[in-house]
Amino acid sequence: MYKFIVFTHVLSAILSIGPFFVLFPLLNRMKLQNRDVLDSHLEVFQAAIRIVKHAGHVLVVSGILLMWQGNWPWSTSWVIMTIVVMVSSIVFLARAFKPNIRLFRDEKIDLNTLVLKLRRSVWLYILLLLIMLWFMVAKPNLW
Repeated sequence: MYKFIVFTHVLSAILSIGPFFVLFPLLNRMKLQNRDVLDSHLEVFQAAIRIVKHAGHVLVVSGILLMWQGNWPWSTSWVIMTIVVMVSSIVFLARAFKPNIRLFRDEKIDLNTLVLKLRRSVWLYILLLLIMLWFMVAKPNLW
């Protein structure tokens, strides 16, 4: 059972970060489209974020199961730091994408500003996830 949980955890980690790499070409194309096509690109963007969110739920549950099955103490430094970065990424994900898309649809920001904000947010989110991935793989003893 432990191997299945590890597989589920790794697969959900891949699904938590992978869709963001597909968004870079989409962001490039968004600058050149009319409003109808742009709306469909924004829908794809939001669908990718939904996939990431749901994969994150599986990631958390499988991570808790791995902690329980693997007898890792919750006070281990890499576990605490993973949780800190995970909570940060959840807060970031909630504030980075949907509000900016909403501002664009309400015509409070222009397309170039939207694309710049989304691109920056994608890179920052990838960085957060890579830090979290490093904690889970390297399991550094920080204190």
